[in-house]
Amino acid sequence: MKRITKFKKAVSIFSTLCLTLLVFIACSNNDDDTDDTNTDDTEEVTDILPDVSGYPIEGTNQSTAFNNSTEISNPDSGDDFYGQNANYPGNTPEYVDNEDGTVTDMVSGLMWQQSFDHNGDGEINVDDKLTYDEILEQFGDGGISFGVYDDWRLPTIKEMYSLILFSGRDISPESTSTENLTPFIDNETFEFAYGDLDAGERLIDMQCATTNVYVSNEVEETVFGVNFADGRIKGYGISMPFGGMDKAFNYLLVLGNTSYGLNNFVDNGNGTITDEATGLMWMQDDNGEGVLWQDALAYAEGKEFAGYSDWRLPDAKELQSIVDYTRSPATTNSAAIDPLFNCSQITNEADELDYPWYYTSTTHANSSNTSGGAAVYVAFGRSLGNMDGWIDIHGAGSQRSDPKTGNPEDYADGFGPQGDAIRIYNYVRLVRNIN
Repeated sequence: MKRITKFKKAVSIFSTLCLTLLVFIACSNNDDDTDDTNTDDTEEVTDILPDVSGYPIEGTNQSTAFNNSTEISNPDSGDDFYGQNANYPGNTPEYVDNEDGTVTDMVSGLMWQQSFDHNGDGEINVDDKLTYDEILEQFGDGGISFGVYDDWRLPTIKEMYSLILFSGRDISPESTSTENLTPFIDNETFEFAYGDLDAGERLIDMQCATTNVYVSNEVEETVFGVNFADGRIKGYGISMPFGGMDKAFNYLLVLGNTSYGLNNFVDNGNGTITDEATGLMWMQDDNGEGVLWQDALAYAEGKEFAGYSDWRLPDAKELQSIVDYTRSPATTNSAAIDPLFNCSQITNEADELDYPWYYTSTTHANSSNTSGGAAVYVAFGRSLGNMDGWIDIHGAGSQRSDPKTGNPEDYADGFGPQGDAIRIYNYVRLVRNIN
């Protein structure tokens, strides 16, 4: 991952000389130009953003390789576990600290607020958070002023997810110490903090709201958010599950590249779909059955289809890029994906007709002795939890993780505080780079 501070010493000296010359010229012409001088010191955003358009997928920053439980040396082609995220790192994340409270992402072409300290008191805590209604009231219409720019907006889920880094390590909901924790965001560039224990929050309470509300009539209103503390996308209820209070969210505002997150799918007529926005080609069909993560890697590496032999298992960001958040099993009677794609149908834990979860090449690492025991999946069907009965608690389009091995029957009643369904055997959709 590359981090750049804009004003290096040599550049600063050169800039000082140039500024002195400009001041001299300006002063010598002052009498002629006084009436025409533009006193508006608002900087044009196009002056600082990279020339990026479309939907370039940022790499996950996962350079560590894993087997079914622990870290391993990067496997070579033909080895077990070859084809995982560390073998195909994608576009290296590159951030520029603009030294004005903003950060430019050189891959996505987006500019971000740098700090979660929204009230400017020098601390990141519960006082920096807002309810979702308050966020929409303040930022829902865009055109927000911050620093020298006046066109900030609340991000979409795909824009927000561009910042997630799977060099982070998952934490337990019961964790009470931040010692040796690694968040799922570049905390050397962005100012980040875990949840506010002093205010009764958990350390994992760093859910960042987006514009995307889950399109389902089966659950209470939920908003999709990215949690940079535990590395997940979930649909979060806008009110607390107990007590009826409105939930408080954090957020970061964004500007630039308004085409980011917009797909441009082309049906190639040969069982493949090209996304011209991302430069990725996808298989139109999935593999048709649930498999273990290791078997998903092997299936991808050995696949020849439509004249290509360089198919691979997509990483987390690549697979999330083809989610269609306007669709869901409840409202469109389909998977959360463009209808150009074909999705297998399954019967879920609630005995409903549904659509699968799909494995990625990305490991959802943690800090335990079995740091590599879970793999990231994206749910294109309902994302169920057992809360006195199975419900679509996280939403189609959520990103979570499953154990790489084991028996799903051991989790027949769900797992964790929300009774999350655990399947272990998940489906596969392959991808390749166009160029």
